[in-house]
Amino acid sequence: MLIPLQTGVSIPPVTDSMLVVLGIILVAFILFVTELYPVDVTALIVLVLLMVLGPWTNVSPTDGLSGFSNEATITVLAMLILSESVRRTGAVQLLGHRVTALVGDSQFKQILATVGIAGSVSGFINDTPVVALLVPFASDLAHRGNTSPSKLMIPLSYAAMLGGTLTLIGTSTNLLASGLAQQLLGRSLGVFQFTPVGVVVLITGLLYLVFVAPRLLPERVRPRETLLEEYEVEEYLAELVAPEASPLVGTPISDIPVEAGFGGEVKEVIREDTVLSPFSEEPVEPNDRFLITASRAGLTSLIEDEALNPLPTVGREPAVTEEARKDSETVLIEVVVPTDSALIGDTIETSRILERYDATLVALQRGDLRLPRVREAEFTVGDLLLLQLPADELERVAETRDLIVAREIPREDYRYDKIPVAIAILAAVVGSAALGFLEIQVAALAGVVAMVLSGTLSPTELYEGVDWTVIFLLAGVIPLGIAMENTGTAALLGALVATTAQYLPTVGVLAVFYASTVILTNIISNNATVALMVPVAINAAREIGTNPLAFLLAVMFAASAAFMSPVGYQTNLFVYRPGGYRFTDFARVGALLQLILAIVTPLTIAVYFGL
Repeated sequence: MLIPLQTGVSIPPVTDSMLVVLGIILVAFILFVTELYPVDVTALIVLVLLMVLGPWTNVSPTDGLSGFSNEATITVLAMLILSESVRRTGAVQLLGHRVTALVGDSQFKQILATVGIAGSVSGFINDTPVVALLVPFASDLAHRGNTSPSKLMIPLSYAAMLGGTLTLIGTSTNLLASGLAQQLLGRSLGVFQFTPVGVVVLITGLLYLVFVAPRLLPERVRPRETLLEEYEVEEYLAELVAPEASPLVGTPISDIPVEAGFGGEVKEVIREDTVLSPFSEEPVEPNDRFLITASRAGLTSLIEDEALNPLPTVGREPAVTEEARKDSETVLIEVVVPTDSALIGDTIETSRILERYDATLVALQRGDLRLPRVREAEFTVGDLLLLQLPADELERVAETRDLIVAREIPREDYRYDKIPVAIAILAAVVGSAALGFLEIQVAALAGVVAMVLSGTLSPTELYEGVDWTVIFLLAGVIPLGIAMENTGTAALLGALVATTAQYLPTVGVLAVFYASTVILTNIISNNATVALMVPVAINAAREIGTNPLAFLLAVMFAASAAFMSPVGYQTNLFVYRPGGYRFTDFARVGALLQLILAIVTPLTIAVYFGL
């Protein structure tokens, strides 16, 4: 029996199936928020629950596994490969270099160039790799122009998010929404179907980022001359051990800087489980461990002249000496630990990542805290690491998905001659899908084949640019929408939200969905938000007799507007540490932008698509 309301909205009765699905949604929400497991693992947990509880969720094994063959999943996979192909040509870097020569040291021009490039490029290349590519560009742009990187990094991330709303292929969020539209409305979204709204949103956001955001952004990282100065680590931080033959054995700890003459500072001495003061009169004993800051020359002197050895690492060969490396140039780079890095939860002792690149951790920065015993610290998302490593390892570091390079690395393997080919293939993919010659997933897969056949991407590189976390997240959450639809859960939630039509005009209800989605996307992932909210929004629109597409688009645009926290969107994490930000900086800059777009976006959707 349906419960009628004065507005004509009818709330269906709650069934056992609805309760089971709501329980799974609650579990998913808790796991997404707490991040007890990675988001892709959470999605697989949800997928398995839906299939195991099939008699109540109405999700068969075929339905459950349909997410892996969904057009959104296939298209995201292909578009990530296409983005990797364009990246390997060096097209974005070449554009960045040309722009750098034009903007000089004008902060206004630097911000304008950064958001302009990010906003436009991310409409056609997935916004996440765009930010990964442009973080080094923006950092070097600020470095050369004597501007704080803090003024550029948040605008870079926000502009990429806004640019991703321009076209269907701008972000995986749009593609997932299109897949849900096909499933729930019987038609998918066109490549440029919502571009007019995206243009209004992008222009509004860029104006804010250029003229307002710089006034709200603090200078967390001051313009510096060198990386070591930027970290306020003007000397290296090292942990060394005294062998039995060391001339320092028997020397009072307090006299070590004078006796050794290395011009540095002893931070502390560790003797078995005891920590000794650097001012202690205790004599040095064999196997004492020293936490020391010193210049490269000072550390070399200690290692070579005083016979202090690098601290052995479990499962790893001792670090090579400066003498052994003198014929191999070493460089300093800064890197960010992303969400899916194999470093997370490991320490220097337990991780093999740094060993893989023969890298030495010079400094670790986490918020305002500099951890003195870096060997004992567990790496976490957003950590900023200052690494010293052989120059010939730079290329391999740039390729790994476990670290995001925050300074641009000179690359010799960019395929500049393939830039016209890659751009032409990408344009053909977009054009053929936009004109209806091919379905977007078919066009994207054809583009991948063309990239390989043209030599723009080698077969061995085919899957290196794929973020498998996103793929499994998409495949895992799509069946949740099926369960919500099949059991009537989406209709129930939609009807409950539709009751706001008693007090609000239709555009007001649209704004409610936009605001609700914004809150959710700042807490959990954007794709998970779309999977949860789109079925509810479409059913609410049907209940009040308005345009379901408008409500779907409101959710889709809102899901890409995670401006309030660094954890709401992957691109925010990419810029979190290079900008030296605090958690509250995102709320300070993003709150007003969020409010402006909460008004502009629903109104623009209502005007263009009608209610």
